[in-house]
Amino acid sequence: MPQKEKPDNYSIEVRNLSKKFGNFTAVDNISFSVKRGETFAFLGPNGAGKTTTIKMLTTLLRPTTGTMLVNGYDPIANQDAVRRSFGIVFQDPSLDDELTAYENMEFHGVLYRVPDKILGKKIEELLNFVELWDRKNDIVKHFSGGMKRRLEIARGLLHTPEVLFMDEPTIGLDPQTRNSIWKYLKDLNGTAGITVFFTTHYMDEAERVADRVAIIDQGKIVAEGSPEDLKKTTGAKTLEEAFLSLTGKKIREEESGSIDQMRMNRKMWSR
Repeated sequence: MPQKEKPDNYSIEVRNLSKKFGNFTAVDNISFSVKRGETFAFLGPNGAGKTTTIKMLTTLLRPTTGTMLVNGYDPIANQDAVRRSFGIVFQDPSLDDELTAYENMEFHGVLYRVPDKILGKKIEELLNFVELWDRKNDIVKHFSGGMKRRLEIARGLLHTPEVLFMDEPTIGLDPQTRNSIWKYLKDLNGTAGITVFFTTHYMDEAERVADRVAIIDQGKIVAEGSPEDLKKTTGAKTLEEAFLSLTGKKIREEESGSIDQMRMNRKMWSR
């Protein structure tokens, strides 16, 4: 196991990070840190650079310039150490639709070397938490979108990661399920010290659960602080009002460079 480059005060450290796809700059010289045990919201309009940043932090993309540390490890030089230390809930579906819910969990547990003596118990605990235990033997392709999302969140927590990355984790979930998931995650945050790094378009959700927020727009971080700090800075009554004040009210489409980004991703992974 490689030596950590920094003490454990911070789960994530980013310095002067940029990512370009041809002439399109998706992430533009950003810097921020996330303390160990924080719940950190990374917010921005469509195409702002949120998902690209998460992909760099989780070893799926190499940055153009800049440095990163995740749990004290460099995601470029120490990919395996970084991958072992985090869980992730992707924005796009990533389950195997031809497997059952239990098999999806079991396969993940084997990949992450969760000990056999606790694997079954942890799978049962997490499937009960997301209220899917009674569907554990059902093929996932028959699940609704909300059920699949709940299963992905359970899977991301199975190996007890130090950091949990979640890209739009509660999209499509009803308010009861969203509240239940965040209550569980906040409990984990308090008892196990897990760091939660998430993106969302639900501003009320971010205001309620995040310790700190960074807002990225057009690849640049335009504000950072607690929800209360951002409201005070902008004179807003809610985080949503503060967000709109900082990023504008114009409806955003996905950046045109996102198409180039997807093509570049395919080329990189086909090599």
